[in-house]
Amino acid sequence: MSAKQQSTSGRKPRVLFLASQPYFQWRGSPIRLGYDIRSLRDNGYAVDFLTLPIGEDRPVEGVRILRVANLFRAKTISIGPSPLKLAFDGVMFLYGLGLVLRHRYAVVHGVEDCGILAWFLGRLRRSKVVFEKHSDAASYKKSLIIRVYAAVERFVMRHSDAVIGTGPGLVKQVETLHCGTPAFCVSDIPSSLVEPDPEGTKAARAKMEKAPGEVLATYVGSFEVYQGIDLLFHSIPAAVEKAPETRFVIIGGTAEQIEKWRGWLRERQCEDRVTFLGKIPPDSLPCYLSASDILLSPRIQGVNTPLKLLDYLKVSRSIVATDHPANRLILSEKTALLADLTPEAFGAAVAELSRHPERRRELALQSRELIDTRYNFRVFRDGLREVYKTVLGVHSGKPLAGILEEEP
Repeated sequence: MSAKQQSTSGRKPRVLFLASQPYFQWRGSPIRLGYDIRSLRDNGYAVDFLTLPIGEDRPVEGVRILRVANLFRAKTISIGPSPLKLAFDGVMFLYGLGLVLRHRYAVVHGVEDCGILAWFLGRLRRSKVVFEKHSDAASYKKSLIIRVYAAVERFVMRHSDAVIGTGPGLVKQVETLHCGTPAFCVSDIPSSLVEPDPEGTKAARAKMEKAPGEVLATYVGSFEVYQGIDLLFHSIPAAVEKAPETRFVIIGGTAEQIEKWRGWLRERQCEDRVTFLGKIPPDSLPCYLSASDILLSPRIQGVNTPLKLLDYLKVSRSIVATDHPANRLILSEKTALLADLTPEAFGAAVAELSRHPERRRELALQSRELIDTRYNFRVFRDGLREVYKTVLGVHSGKPLAGILEEEP
């Protein structure tokens, strides 16, 4: 009997979904978590989502969102492994232990550092374990915490019932362990399902543009090192010198990070060519991207596809990207102008597109097809369904062994 058939009988298979990420917050992993839990709900599962006490409240109909106590009075948490996240993981384990002792879960699904929690809790109650990998440990600054995290992650990949990677590079990391764990690529999709509208795009352009005729080159994302943020800012003086009509628009970053780079630009007398917008809500972002002329991906590290590229392709605008394997996972010369990983080369590529509108139109024409055929919510949901069918044996017609949602 399939999960869908069971749900129609009122007895849904139950999933404990663990993620020590802020939910909801404007960045890649929290955005994907929303798609994960919606997909599981749509696929006929009853979902208990255990997460941090940080982030915007964003209920999902049919999903029970449970937050651990904020024992550390945290208001935010950094990307990647950290002592604070480790402390929260301990609290989440205790909460998760209470949940698995009270309920029978078909699957315990752990994201990133919560993979080890999912493995322990799942094995304790003989539930299936799914580990979801969003990042490459090598992309973080080396430290003792990162080395320990990488070792724990390898253990989880070897001993889970399935591993989900957000891109082929992460799936390959599982396969190189030769441990026999099924590994699935369930690719990221654009951060919003909302399409840009003409009125919203016009209003966004008015906020970004300071003078008529400017060419808007927009970056979206965090200011983490792996994003290539230093390369991006160091490319600006050369780009605006070659193409003075270029205005760089930066979406993302904290107030402190923005102020730091404002000062850096001021020293080089090009502060007036850059607009900082801070963080834009995901559902508003498509209008800002649609209002841009060039979209920027200066990635320098990592093996997974930058989420921003999917947002970029969705709105059919020209792209300048570093010629890095992470960008190459989805981009080619048909959809982007690819530059060497130097500020000089990246700035020159931005200036070239600024000066040649026909080249921008040519690149933009190729963009949307990838979103319509491969990187959308339907494909994401179906990919997650196949993972669960595999770990639960539904694909072979085996029953779920009575691991059903229990009545309260």
